[in-house]
Amino acid sequence: MCEKMSVQSHSGPYSVLFDDQFLDGQGKLIEGQPHFLVDANVAHLYVHAFRPIIESPRTLVIEATEENKSIERIIPLIERLVANKMRRGHTLIAIGGGIIQDITCFIASILLRGVTWKFVPTTLLAQADSCIGSKSSINLGHTKNILGTFNPPKEIIVCTKFLDTLEDKDIRSGLGEILKVHAIDSVATYDRLAADYDALRSDRNVLLAYIRKALLIKQRFIEMDEFDRGIRNVLNYGHSFGHAIESATDFGVPHGIAVTMGMDMANYIAVLRGLLPESHYLRMKPALLQNYATFAATNIPVDRLLSALMKDKKNTTDKLVLIFPVGEDAQAQLVEVAPDELFQSQCKMFLNEMKA
Repeated sequence: MCEKMSVQSHSGPYSVLFDDQFLDGQGKLIEGQPHFLVDANVAHLYVHAFRPIIESPRTLVIEATEENKSIERIIPLIERLVANKMRRGHTLIAIGGGIIQDITCFIASILLRGVTWKFVPTTLLAQADSCIGSKSSINLGHTKNILGTFNPPKEIIVCTKFLDTLEDKDIRSGLGEILKVHAIDSVATYDRLAADYDALRSDRNVLLAYIRKALLIKQRFIEMDEFDRGIRNVLNYGHSFGHAIESATDFGVPHGIAVTMGMDMANYIAVLRGLLPESHYLRMKPALLQNYATFAATNIPVDRLLSALMKDKKNTTDKLVLIFPVGEDAQAQLVEVAPDELFQSQCKMFLNEMKA
């Protein structure tokens, strides 16, 4: 199977190539003196397939950790690329998941005032969501994703064979973003996906179909609002709460799983605040809970969660700007909320119920 989709961006169109034969040979990938940033785990698991890349003096192998996705850890990588004689006419290629993507995209944005980059996403989370959209997001201290750029890759190559070596939590993390974007699309779209949840785990063809659907849904929003100033904000549904959960647990909850917790939390609080009929909360709960069930008992200190929410970059001076499903159609919308005692008590109620 080898299919392609094209995404429009401020710097021109870029392609997403679906190629499940990619691991059988990457000859074209090493043409033209490219430089590589490769996830250390991927380098270990696919050492035979990627041997020419791994052994190249222009390859940097990186541990894909949140600590490494920080401005402090990125500077030494830039220094090594400069030492390796990276030039503006060269291409920087990322092989890994979202963390490697963020690091590579950010470096490609600023090094030599911008270099071309490509991406081979190796996680479900990256293949179904983050690979398109142009964003890089870098941490500063304990504040997640506070630095970043908009810089689309020239090409993305999606090979679902990489998913064979993912842990269960990483599959669930990717499914979290798939659930999110289908929920944003429509009630019916989410319900069809929820009905197929078990098949997503067992049938690769079903999963691939939903990966493509997730990217097509996201494509509509990013092409209308590439720089995240309007309608694209709804793609952050579940993310303000999800990022806060990640921060409050020292990133002990994987991103996409935290997003499904965040969606459930947003739905719960929306009901309490009279924004959403309870029937929608109950309708969406089973699939969301199924996706985060193995992390439901995680201790999430409410003070740390609230502190992280206050640092969200969408906030105004005195209000939290959150995405809630609203109305009979459960349409994702931006809602400003005062971080008062009522809101704090609603957060505590959800966390207590989640662990019950």
